[in-house]
Amino acid sequence: MHATRIIAIRHGETAWNVDTRLQGQLDIGLNATGRQQARRVALALSREPISAIYASDLRRAWDTARAIADATGGDLQAVTALRERNFGVLQGQTHAEIEANWPTEALHWRQRDPLWTPEGGESLMDLRDRITGAASELAARHVGGQIVLVAHGGVMDALYRAATRQEVQAPRTWNLGNAAINRLLWTPDGLTLVGWADTRHLEDDAILDETST
Repeated sequence: MHATRIIAIRHGETAWNVDTRLQGQLDIGLNATGRQQARRVALALSREPISAIYASDLRRAWDTARAIADATGGDLQAVTALRERNFGVLQGQTHAEIEANWPTEALHWRQRDPLWTPEGGESLMDLRDRITGAASELAARHVGGQIVLVAHGGVMDALYRAATRQEVQAPRTWNLGNAAINRLLWTPDGLTLVGWADTRHLEDDAILDETST
């Protein structure tokens, strides 16, 4: 069977996640919780057979991926096509600020208008095409193996929709947790969902070894 297993990971938490501030393609680093989450997901994957690790080059994803690479010995490569959606002028604004200062844009955003493009940004359709294309290209390099993709919430959302054959404008009913483990299967016919939003490794009773504290 011409298939590649994919482990898709959203980056660990950032201060802007906590503040509900739109990060988009701005380069925001992990906070203390995010760094701990990166160590925990790295430990959870430490015994997985991994052919390669591909990550967005934005620091929050790259540093999460670096922890996984250190724990697994996997080859780590930056892929700009795995960046978060570009929200243009809305980047750096909190959700409340967008609602107050950009009401028309906020409406398009809430309604998941597939063709709406924030000034200086990209549409949901653009994002979908970019992410599904990148995932397919990367997975095709490792048929029979398993790869890790470390990226962002919007990227995870695009992968989930592709794997479950849902339109980009469909309401979201699934979690996109920081450092959750999501599993998919790629074949030339597309993506299939295997498992989603596994966060057991982030629970308080999850065990960390001495090198990860």
